[in-house]
Amino acid sequence: MKTTKHSFGYWQWRVIICSMISYAMFYFVRKNFSFAMPLLKEEYGITNASFGIILSVAGIIYGVSKFLNGIISDRTNPRWHLVIGLAVCVVANFAFGFSDKLSTMLTGQTEGPDFIGGMVLIMGILYIINQIFQGAGFGPCNHLMVNWVPPKELATKMSIWNLSHSIGAFVVSVLCGYLTDWKLCFWVPATIATVGILFTIITLRDTPKSVGLPELPDTKTELDDKEDDPKAFREFIIRRVFKSRIVWTLAITDLFVYVVRFAILDWGPTLMKDMGLSQSMSGWTVAIFEVAGCLGMLAAGVISDKLFKSGAQKVCAIEMGLVAVCLVALHFIQDMGHPILFLIVLATAGFLVYGPQAMLGVVASNQVTKKAASSAVGLIGLMSYVSTLITGYPLGRFADKFGWHPIFLLMAGFAIVGFVIVATLWNLKGDGYIHDEEA
Repeated sequence: MKTTKHSFGYWQWRVIICSMISYAMFYFVRKNFSFAMPLLKEEYGITNASFGIILSVAGIIYGVSKFLNGIISDRTNPRWHLVIGLAVCVVANFAFGFSDKLSTMLTGQTEGPDFIGGMVLIMGILYIINQIFQGAGFGPCNHLMVNWVPPKELATKMSIWNLSHSIGAFVVSVLCGYLTDWKLCFWVPATIATVGILFTIITLRDTPKSVGLPELPDTKTELDDKEDDPKAFREFIIRRVFKSRIVWTLAITDLFVYVVRFAILDWGPTLMKDMGLSQSMSGWTVAIFEVAGCLGMLAAGVISDKLFKSGAQKVCAIEMGLVAVCLVALHFIQDMGHPILFLIVLATAGFLVYGPQAMLGVVASNQVTKKAASSAVGLIGLMSYVSTLITGYPLGRFADKFGWHPIFLLMAGFAIVGFVIVATLWNLKGDGYIHDEEA
C-alpha cells in the first residue's frame, strides 16, 4: 500500500509538471503573434483593424476547436492528442516567417497595397490553421488532471497546472520582446516548441491504470458500468454538460473574464508601444502581468480548497469585483505620468483576473465529473473565445479611431457583469460524483 501511494504520488506530479511544460509550448507558438504585430505594423503599415479581423476570426475558430477537442478528449489518449496539435502549430509558425515570400508568389509584388493585402490574407489563413490545432492543447491536459487529481485537491493542483498559461506567455513575451525581426518572432519559438513535441511523447501517460495503478477513489459516476456504450456516453454528456445551467453560467462568466484578459494580452504590446514604451519594455510589462497572474492562480486555488472548502465559484465572484476596481483605477492612472504605479495596478489586475480564468474550469470539472470534464471545459472554452468578437476587430477599430484611453472603463464594465453572473452560483455544492454515503 505504501509503495502504491508513493508510486501514485510520483506519477501524479510527473503528469502535472510534464503536461504544464507541454501546454506552455502551445503558448510559444500562439502568443508570439502579438509581438510580431507591432513589428509588422512598423515595417509594412498594416493597420490595427486588419490585425483585429485576424484575431477575431481566428479566436472564434479556436473557441470552436477547443469545444470540439474537449469532447474528443474525453475519449482519446491525451498524449498523442497533444503531440498532433502541437506539431501542426509548429509547422504553421515556420510558415509565418515566409509570409512576405508567399505574398510575392501570390501577387507578383514586393511592396504596395496588393503585396500587403496578400500578406494579411496569408497570415490570416496560417493563423486560423494554427488556432484550429491550438484547440488540441487544453482538453487533453484537463483530461489528464481530472484522472490524476481527486476533486478535493483539484482547485489547488489545477491552479498550479494553470501556471503553464502564464509560464508560456511570460517566456515568449520576454523572448519576443528582444527580437527585432518579425520573422524571428515566429521561427525562434517554433524551434523551441519542436523540442516540446519530443518531450511530450517521452514523458506523459494518460491514466493511473495505464501505468498499473488503481483509479482515483470516491469518483464514482453512473457511467462507470457503461464505459463502452457510446449511447450512454452521449446521453451523459448532453445531460451533464449541454443541459446544465451550472455549466452555461460558468461559460458565460468566462466570456467576460476573457474579454479583460485578451484586451491586455492581445493588444498590450501595441497599446504599450503607442504609450511610448519600447518593444522590450512592452514585453516586460505584459510578462509582469503574467507573473502576477501566476501568483493569483496559486492563491485562488489554495483559498478555494482551504478557506471555501472547494467553493471556487466564491473566489471567482470576489476577484471579478476587485478586477473592476483595478480597471477603473488604471483609467485614471494612465494620465498621471506614473508608469511604476500603472504597472503595479496592472499587475494587481493580473493577479485577480487569472484566479477566475483558472477556477471556472475547476468548478465545471468537479460538477460534471471526470467522465465529461473535458467536454465541459470545451464548451466553456468556446464561450470564452467568443470574447474575441469584442477584443479583436471592435477594439482594434476603436483604437484606430479614438485611441486607447477609454478602454479600461469599458473593461471594468465587463468585469462587473462577470461578477454578477458567477455570484449566482455562490451556494453550489462541491462536486457531482456519487459518494458512498449518498448511495
